[in-house]
Amino acid sequence: MSHGVRTRPEGSGQPLSEAYDTALLDLDGVVYAGGNAIVHAVDSLAHARAGGMHLAYVTNNALRTPDVVAEHLTELGIPTGAADVITSAQAVARLISEQVPAGARVLVIGGEGLRVALRERGLTPVESADDDPAAVVQGYGGPDLPWGRFAEASYAVARGVPWFASNTDLTIPSGRGIAPGNGAAVEVVRIATGAEPQVAGKPLPPMHRETILRTGARRPLVVGDRLDTDIEGAFNGGVDSLLVLTGVTDGPQLLAAPPHHRPTYVDADLRGLLTGQPEITREGDGFRCGGWTATAGPDRLELEGDGETFDGLRALCAAAWTAAGDGSCELDGGKALARLGL
Repeated sequence: MSHGVRTRPEGSGQPLSEAYDTALLDLDGVVYAGGNAIVHAVDSLAHARAGGMHLAYVTNNALRTPDVVAEHLTELGIPTGAADVITSAQAVARLISEQVPAGARVLVIGGEGLRVALRERGLTPVESADDDPAAVVQGYGGPDLPWGRFAEASYAVARGVPWFASNTDLTIPSGRGIAPGNGAAVEVVRIATGAEPQVAGKPLPPMHRETILRTGARRPLVVGDRLDTDIEGAFNGGVDSLLVLTGVTDGPQLLAAPPHHRPTYVDADLRGLLTGQPEITREGDGFRCGGWTATAGPDRLELEGDGETFDGLRALCAAAWTAAGDGSCELDGGKALARLGL
């Protein structure tokens, strides 16, 4: 994928599972939500794997270890080994290990995933700012993380200890809705100290580097539900991406996406891995995909025709992104999206 201005989703004559050697799959909002498999995920991944595609699971959630994540996926019917799971905890642990002495103490504000990743890099997790840490690392600790942990981080950071964050996702999907993510917790420490952490997770390069090092992918496809982590991370890494609308991103957000948030492909769910992607063509002043034609009017996006829902969404993306150029589309697409049921 180039770093130019994308003005429409791309087509693919091959199923994506054949066009790419490795799927780098986000977890929350893509494979599962609230611990339960998302509809069509298990069967779609089984078919992709049977066809020879390597599946790797790449998550900004630093709470759980790769072993625990792999066990959970296997229980859902997706056979997975720990080596197939890459977490932001692993990425931030590598980043820290490159900047502190071997065996250094690191104050952990988060869960077991961070502690295991630090030990893997030969670092020593500690619990207090008074333990003379060489670094502070903050990762998602779950809804029961005590408020006092943020104070502990603040004490150390205010003393000048280097501060690292696994990721800065402000929200995280749950079975009950959207909950505060690690980014919200990072904001607490930032407000208290005025400091800025070094961040490893998606969409930043340390996470992409960790993923490629661990998977050996040669032609990867990033699959995600978030524009500001998964899709931007693919853009920063110069690789293609598939956005699925089973998680955080909705139709209006997709239409308004600036260039670095525009996915290569768009589909409803992980069944999109198993099919080709339709071409989007110019037709007069608009764009045609399947039975739909979308145009950008003076103040709103317009949609005509009928057919598959996501063909209509793809056409709308082309009209919106072309009208926006290298900015964000400000045209109203509400009526057109409502017609698609999105």
